[in-house]
Amino acid sequence: MQSKIDQYTSEIQAFTAAKAEELEAFRIKFLGTKGIIKDLFEQFKTVSTEEKRSFGKVLNQFKQLAETRYNELKENFDAKPAAQQAGQDLTLPGDGFEVGSRHPLSLVRNEIIDIFKRLGFVVAEGPEIEDDWHNFSALNFPEEHPARDMQDTFFIRKGEGGDDIALRTHTSSVQVRMMENGKPPFRAIMPGRVYRNEAISARAHCFFHQIEGLYVDENVSFSDLKQTLYHFVQELYGEGTQVRFRPSYFPFTEPSAEMDISCTICKGAGCNMCKYSGWVEILGCGMVDPNVLENCGIDSKKYTGFAFGMGMERIANLKYVIRDLRLFSENDVRFLKQFQSEII
Repeated sequence: MQSKIDQYTSEIQAFTAAKAEELEAFRIKFLGTKGIIKDLFEQFKTVSTEEKRSFGKVLNQFKQLAETRYNELKENFDAKPAAQQAGQDLTLPGDGFEVGSRHPLSLVRNEIIDIFKRLGFVVAEGPEIEDDWHNFSALNFPEEHPARDMQDTFFIRKGEGGDDIALRTHTSSVQVRMMENGKPPFRAIMPGRVYRNEAISARAHCFFHQIEGLYVDENVSFSDLKQTLYHFVQELYGEGTQVRFRPSYFPFTEPSAEMDISCTICKGAGCNMCKYSGWVEILGCGMVDPNVLENCGIDSKKYTGFAFGMGMERIANLKYVIRDLRLFSENDVRFLKQFQSEII
């Protein structure tokens, strides 16, 4: 056995590799699960007790020699240019690489922002962890008001007397901060992530993304709101998309409405996306309630305004015919690759 180790030692010391295949063959021969070193350790079990100590030391030194030689050659080999490793063959094709893609929600977000920027809106942002005042009270949600039940909230800390801290349920809190810290006129949109304690399914999630808008100035009317949103729909979904407004209720706007568009998938003929009605609701809107303006220190007798809010997932569903909200947050590469062509 000693003579074998001496022979293998000479072979290891003299070994060089010109190609990756030769280095891999060396590894398999000496260090593989069925290699020479594995076999020698099996034979070591038959060595007498008196010789185990001295022979075990020799065997471990031999193993370290093989591992060290392999690592040295691998390090030197990896440092060589690819053309040199391939025998200076510069005609070989280069390694391909995959082009990344933007997330569909990012594509929708950027497109919506661009549309409203052309109308003079700026982008405003705010914290995702909010206090009760900015998330509820300033928006005309009195304590114990049933309207608070419209939104299942993730509370971080439950306090008394409006001292609650929670994950924001809408980006309307950014509107409050903007109106508190500035003076009209305001014309801004507020994109961001929001959270609600809902069961996750194909149609709902515990977190999603909103874009809300606010316009406050003198003599702002509901007609201004309708024309702004009509222009937005034509820009986003194309000319000919029909729009309708239905009366609704929100604590922070009065009057309030929900806006529907003709289904972009079936073109109004009826499908499961629009529940065979031909219409899909995409946002809520209305005139800012005077109480909200007064809560933010704005004279409601001098100024009026409108606000609207939409879910980006709903917009992306209609634009790209995505029927399961969970796909947006699962990071499945097969799903994301479909949007490579959308990179601008």
